[in-house]
Amino acid sequence: MNSDQLLARLLELHPKVIDLSLERMERILAALGNPEKKLPTTIHIAGTNGKGSTQAMLRSGFEAMGKKVHAYTSPHLAQFHERIYLAGAHISESYLSEILAEVEEKNAGEPITFFEVTTAAAFLAFSRIPADILLLEVGLGGRLDATNVMTPDLSIITPVSIDHEAYLGNTLTAIATEKAGIIKRGVPVILGIQPDDARDTIENIAHKLGAPIVVQNQDFQSYTQHGRLAFEDETGLWDLPLPALKGPHQMNNAGPALKALKNFGADEEIAKRAMLEVTWPARMQRLSQGPLIDAAHGAELWLDGGHNPAAGAMLAQTLRDLPSKTLVMICGMLNTKDVSGYLEPLAPLTSQFIAVSIDGEAATLPAEETASYAHEVGMNASSANSVLEAISSIENPQDKRILICGSLYLAGRILRENS
Repeated sequence: MNSDQLLARLLELHPKVIDLSLERMERILAALGNPEKKLPTTIHIAGTNGKGSTQAMLRSGFEAMGKKVHAYTSPHLAQFHERIYLAGAHISESYLSEILAEVEEKNAGEPITFFEVTTAAAFLAFSRIPADILLLEVGLGGRLDATNVMTPDLSIITPVSIDHEAYLGNTLTAIATEKAGIIKRGVPVILGIQPDDARDTIENIAHKLGAPIVVQNQDFQSYTQHGRLAFEDETGLWDLPLPALKGPHQMNNAGPALKALKNFGADEEIAKRAMLEVTWPARMQRLSQGPLIDAAHGAELWLDGGHNPAAGAMLAQTLRDLPSKTLVMICGMLNTKDVSGYLEPLAPLTSQFIAVSIDGEAATLPAEETASYAHEVGMNASSANSVLEAISSIENPQDKRILICGSLYLAGRILRENS
């Protein structure tokens, strides 16, 4: 049985897609011999925005140091194997099928969520394949996330903002408390730039647990200077190239990654490579091949998976920094998101907005509803049956910049169809 068949079967073991708890995770890990206690040096990463980019910069830097790196991330874009990175490559189909079958057997039909069972499989792989470091990204929240069953060597919390209110709470303090749940007694914490309420909450929790904490823009900084990236802490200043990832927010994301790399022995040359060699798909990624490129007839075609108000604001700033060009947004979102909050900062920059539904996603917001939200924030909005139809409807596309955005699930579909 291949991994897709196993994953489909495992998806049926628990009726809720999201059910935050550690009990089921602890049970399956015990049945598997507690692989979470046999991991390499681990950096645990939580936050609302920037987790993936920070992890990608860390991976780039550690690999530049010659380290073997494991990494865990979610959701995947094109295929599930992207979630589990084993010592330099995404997990193979044969090994993924093998460990999923083992987890399924040990689980013995007990209720367990899809994310829990796949995280258990990842821990199994990480415990068996030698590596120097594991970069472990939280799935949702932190305190009750399935990854939060081990004690890391370092915790990183990237910027916290309002998202997933149904599960984490509807205030920054509540959400920050959940994110800070990854902090362990005595384990150092690197804290990215935060709103005041979130920073105060996280710092208080760290102090109560005796966890040494360093705070961006207080204990270290990363900022642009003369077209370069400057990183500064108590030991000195690094003069670095701008990150290969687009957008001014990546200068902020670089700060915690660079601080962590420095803590693990990286020097300025390693830091330069980390910035130049980092890759992370669907984060303001320019597309260059596939049927959508053909349909665009010379237009710039960009892809971004951001989906909450903070991501919308960062995306708007990124677009302002690009050479001026007429912008057309093609947007698909989930019905769990703050659509107006995401679109509002983008409205002044957008000449045409075309909404689409996300095929195959039960939680997709119908295109007409997305278009209605866009109209309410002042956009010239319409809808289309598909991204291809939307692109084909654009007049004089060669003069325009087309941005496909609003969801990582939509981004994944685009990458699968245009690779």
